[in-house]
Amino acid sequence: MAHPQMFDDDDPVLARLRSVALELPGADWKVSHGRPAFFTQKVFAYYGGSHKVDGSWVAHDCAVMVQPDPGDRPALMEDPRVWVPAYLGGAGWLGVDLDPDPAAVDWVEVGELLDASYRLTAPARLVRELEGRPAG
Repeated sequence: MAHPQMFDDDDPVLARLRSVALELPGADWKVSHGRPAFFTQKVFAYYGGSHKVDGSWVAHDCAVMVQPDPGDRPALMEDPRVWVPAYLGGAGWLGVDLDPDPAAVDWVEVGELLDASYRLTAPARLVRELEGRPAG
């Protein structure tokens, strides 16, 4: 059974997230389990997710889910926008709520989260390509 689409094609935050994620070497996107997934050989980010609170599912439709750098995880867990997603949370993934207004999102921070997750999942040759790029 196919999952229903759980995002709006015209979502401006998704459009900006897609732009930032696809700047990474070899990155592409697909719909996986109803949500946009950004990947090389493995997924490094999802747009949107959910988790359970007191037995009820809580949707986070305007969020990015990533594998953070292990050294950043403690600080991220202190941020009220951060939550541990269902299913992927056990593998170290975190969700970060984003403002629905793309102008209010800290895209530098989002880029850093994507970069860290990408480095943990991408093939070594793509990480080397990323490291060979000029900063910014």
